[in-house]
Amino acid sequence: MIKTADQQQVRTRENVRGGEGGITFHDFLTTEYAFGAGKLFSKTVIPAGGSIGEHKHEGEFEVYYVLSGEAEAFDNGDWAKLQKGDMHLCASGESHAIRNTSKSEAEILMLILNENPSRV
Repeated sequence: MIKTADQQQVRTRENVRGGEGGITFHDFLTTEYAFGAGKLFSKTVIPAGGSIGEHKHEGEFEVYYVLSGEAEAFDNGDWAKLQKGDMHLCASGESHAIRNTSKSEAEILMLILNENPSRV
């Protein structure tokens, strides 16, 4: 299967998980075609001043990979700066958040994948 950029779902959500501003998700894969592997496969655009509020993952984990710009991830009680090429992992049972305190937008690859029960 091939999905060109114009065939992919693009959606904007306001105040995600209690965060600030409109976050745009470019869903390059939907759960319908993910074969049970997870529920979010998106290039996500966080505008300057935008954020996704703190939330917890159970039975799944989330990965952020910075494609462009910079952001800050809330990880284990501390905020850590992320730049292009940096990654953040939030394991099952943990919570995290992300914010863009810069003056330009940040593009983040976001994946929410199901925890593999055979590894627990």
